[in-house]
Amino acid sequence: MADIDGNLKTISKAIQTTQRLRGSVGRVFSQLRDGMGGGETAGERSKAFLDQLRENLLAVNKEYDELEKLSAAVTKQSDQLPTGSSGLLSLDPVQDKTPLYGQLLQSYKWSNKVHEHAGYTAQLLNQNSLKRSSMMTGLSTKRRKPQSTSHTLPGQYVDAVVANLQRHFPNMNITMTRPFGQSAVLQIGLGRTLQAIVVLRGLLIDRVVVKGFQENLTQEDGKLDIWSKSQFRVFEKISDHATAATLHYQHPIHPDLALQTFLVSFLLNPEFLICDF
Repeated sequence: MADIDGNLKTISKAIQTTQRLRGSVGRVFSQLRDGMGGGETAGERSKAFLDQLRENLLAVNKEYDELEKLSAAVTKQSDQLPTGSSGLLSLDPVQDKTPLYGQLLQSYKWSNKVHEHAGYTAQLLNQNSLKRSSMMTGLSTKRRKPQSTSHTLPGQYVDAVVANLQRHFPNMNITMTRPFGQSAVLQIGLGRTLQAIVVLRGLLIDRVVVKGFQENLTQEDGKLDIWSKSQFRVFEKISDHATAATLHYQHPIHPDLALQTFLVSFLLNPEFLICDF
């Protein structure tokens, strides 16, 4: 903004200097048109004419030098408008499309001004507080719920929790593998009743698949199959209910307790297993 104001003042002075320069040039041509005035002798008339012409030419030279200094003082805009291929619009010979280039330049200038004013506004808003009342400063902030870190627990902690589950539930055969990197996969078997696959992210339950005890849990290449459903409708329904229940069995502070409660409620609960689907 300072450069623009300075340029406006300089241009205003240049216009005034140009007007004075035109006046000086006009006086020179007027003198040349009128010729030598009256005098006693020809030598005196010639001397007076040359003195007056010299004075007028010096005035023209002075105004011209001042105009050159003002033109050099005008700050040139360093940033070029990123018109790109749109600059070729000015070469369009169609009359009704020729003004598009000038309108495009005006749009770019307006956009740059809006961006500049928006930056000034953001600075002013950051300096001033937008609170409705100064009494809000002394009030205690609203308590926030603790964020869950169940999905970022280290692998050693997950191994310890699974080992503790195996000690507390000897009737539940739990095998833990990590075929997908850091995420653990629990393969759980309950005698001749069912077998389940529980995919964990940390201790957060990500997926549950329940199948019959005689169904195969691996693919043809020997990898654990966590995507295919059971061929029996009853175990497919148990998988759907268990997956929906994982949204409830979460705890931000005690994720191990949430996993233990889930396994007890859905895999060791006989009332759940014999319910009517």
